[in-house]
Amino acid sequence: MTEMLSEQILRENQPVFEAMVHHRFVEDIKADRLPKAVFERYLVFEGDFVDAAISIFAFAAAKADTIARKRWLIGVLDALANQQIAYFEKTFAERGIDPSAFDTAIPEVAAFRDGMVAIARDGGYLDTVAAMFAAEWMYWTWSKEAAATKISDPLLKEWVDLHAHEDFAAQALWLRAELDEAGKDMPAEERTRLSTIFGKAQALEVAFHDAPYL
Repeated sequence: MTEMLSEQILRENQPVFEAMVHHRFVEDIKADRLPKAVFERYLVFEGDFVDAAISIFAFAAAKADTIARKRWLIGVLDALANQQIAYFEKTFAERGIDPSAFDTAIPEVAAFRDGMVAIARDGGYLDTVAAMFAAEWMYWTWSKEAAATKISDPLLKEWVDLHAHEDFAAQALWLRAELDEAGKDMPAEERTRLSTIFGKAQALEVAFHDAPYL
């Protein structure tokens, strides 16, 4: 039986995936010791990326070949704009954070944001699916574990719970299912190419999560 494409991708990229789900940032959250300053820098950097993710999924919606896929992706865009962006707006206001006071052009942040946008802009539909599968499967994986731990900061707890929620899980599972369906009759070289995109996106995630500590 042919290995499912998502299984191949996760197997081939296990080292970088494990590096991310056990990143210092993740372990600090699970140990309830994430420094306030690190969390606030992360919020600004992540808020900047979520804004870019609207463009990323818009490219995917434009390139999707069925109305069912387009409808799903429109739902993703709605969640990004009206749930996740709203979280950042509320959190910045409550914490007194001025995003303009932070440099989102530093290499680790810019490389992730611009690299992911480039994949969506310049590649095909499945390129975006592979890249965002890297981001969302990773977030859902560690957030499920972190949500079961004590998190003293209520706004950090809310962020983790958002990514452990069944709605976010459905999105991660949808991306995986899209890859598996496409992979059934896919040439080996195309499977490898998509796996490489996943690995690139995951490596960008690792560097991005280093950035709040710099």
